[in-house]
Amino acid sequence: MKKLSLVLAALLFTTPALAAVRIIVEPSGKTATIKYATDGEKVRAFALDITVDKGVIQGISGFIRGESTKAKPGYGIFPGSFARHITVNPDTGEVAKWDVNDYTPVADPCDPGALGGLGTNGITIEMGALYYPTDDSSPNAPLNQGTLFKLTLSEAAKLTVKLNEVRGGIVLTNPDVPAVVNLTGAAGISIASSNALTSSQPDYAEWVAVGKPTCWTYPRQCHGDADGLKEGNEKTGFYYVGPSDLNLLVAAWQVKEPPFGPGITSIQNGICADFAHDQGGSASTGTYRVGPTDLNRLVEYWLVKEAPAGPGVPSDCGASLRP
Repeated sequence: MKKLSLVLAALLFTTPALAAVRIIVEPSGKTATIKYATDGEKVRAFALDITVDKGVIQGISGFIRGESTKAKPGYGIFPGSFARHITVNPDTGEVAKWDVNDYTPVADPCDPGALGGLGTNGITIEMGALYYPTDDSSPNAPLNQGTLFKLTLSEAAKLTVKLNEVRGGIVLTNPDVPAVVNLTGAAGISIASSNALTSSQPDYAEWVAVGKPTCWTYPRQCHGDADGLKEGNEKTGFYYVGPSDLNLLVAAWQVKEPPFGPGITSIQNGICADFAHDQGGSASTGTYRVGPTDLNRLVEYWLVKEAPAGPGVPSDCGASLRP
């Protein structure tokens, strides 16, 4: 890995731009998984502020360290703590060791514009990607969707993610591409609240059988909302069932269960597109979780606008994690 110092410097001083990316918070107990998803444009770096309205943020985990590779893609360069913990050979530009315990995405609270850090109610994280070749088609580039990190909270709270524009916000490989950051799925998300269906709900047994997916507890999931996110804008109106939900349904469409196929678990979040909570197919030809009954659910509420622009999608499906 040659000339790392020069590449890192370029990353730090790249002009920030809004990214075609959604930031998504997925709760599980007292842990919050922070994810991203793009429309295809590669994000080169993130600078985010994360706050809770009660207690403190105790820990961070689930991130990679170092270069992004095909085997381990992601954002493992942390500009806020790089100089403090990583040693670069001045002659070769190579890093001897990335796996340093204190090398994390959390920015030092003394850095300009940074929040208080772990043990307080707010942290600033900075994450960048370093890979070769450096173009977007590189096999070592980060994926267009994935997990950034996980946070552990001290108690039940609502967690919110915002861009930290002082530290760079979100940086694209091509800053001239116009895009919008969608933080709807990362604003006021309840952590350590109920994320389960109750035994009295009609789909409880099926939910348990497929591994208790959190997405089935979204209030509109049974009507075609696979990700629990509201999209759109103030001018034209917001909707819960749209292209992102259709894309997941297409990816999971009639994927056969073993022994006839790899099963729905082979598709990331594929079970979230099982809106009807049933199986199609037959024992002789193979069964699948996502098919015509799920498509019918999605079509029924396709792009239905929320009030005041429209009647909205009924919020009667499961235990609401995202009001």
